[in-house]
Amino acid sequence: MHTSAYEQLAQFFRTLAEVPGSEIAKAMKIFQPVSLPKGAFLLRAGDIPLTLGFVVSGVIRLFFITPDGDEITRSFRTENSFVSSYSALLLGEPSRLFLQALEPTSLLVTPYSAYQALTTGHLSWQIVDRKFAQQLFIRQEQRECELLLDDAATRYKKFLVDYPGLEARVKQHHIASYLGITPVTLSRIRSQLANS
Repeated sequence: MHTSAYEQLAQFFRTLAEVPGSEIAKAMKIFQPVSLPKGAFLLRAGDIPLTLGFVVSGVIRLFFITPDGDEITRSFRTENSFVSSYSALLLGEPSRLFLQALEPTSLLVTPYSAYQALTTGHLSWQIVDRKFAQQLFIRQEQRECELLLDDAATRYKKFLVDYPGLEARVKQHHIASYLGITPVTLSRIRSQLANS
C-alpha cells in the first residue's frame, strides 16, 4: 500500500494548494499506514483524539450513541478524505463521536501535533488548512440545512450525490440513521424513486 497511498495523499494536498515537493516530502514522513479490519474503531466516544487520518481506501462511519442507546450516523468518510473527531481534536476534549470502519479500511495517520508543526512551516500549508476548514464548514452548514429544511426523499437524493457508490457498500440502517429516518421509510423512498 505504501507508495500509492502516499502518492494519493500528496495528490489530495495538491488539489488544495501548490505545495512544493520539499514540503510534500516532509508531510510523508509524519504519516504512518494504519489498517483497520471491518468493525474496528479508529476512535471511541470518551477518548481524547490525538491523530488526524487520511482515508486511502475503505469507509469510516462517524456516529453518536444517544442516552437511550440509539446510534445516530453523523457522516461517512471515504477515499481521499480526512477523518477525526474535529472539535474534540481542536479543543483537546474527549470525543462524543465513535469512528468505526464499515469495511476493511487503510489510512495514513499522523499525530495532530506533528501536523500542526508541519503546517506552521510554509505558506502553502496555511492555504491547505484554510481550504480544508472551509470545506468542513460548508459541509456542516449544508448538512444542518438538509436536516432542518429538506424532506426525507430530498435528503436521500443528496446522499446519493454526496457519496456516489456508497449505498452499495454500507448497511441500509446506517444510511437511514444518517438521513434521520427509519429503514422502513428509506425502503419506501427507494421504491418510489425506482418506480418514478
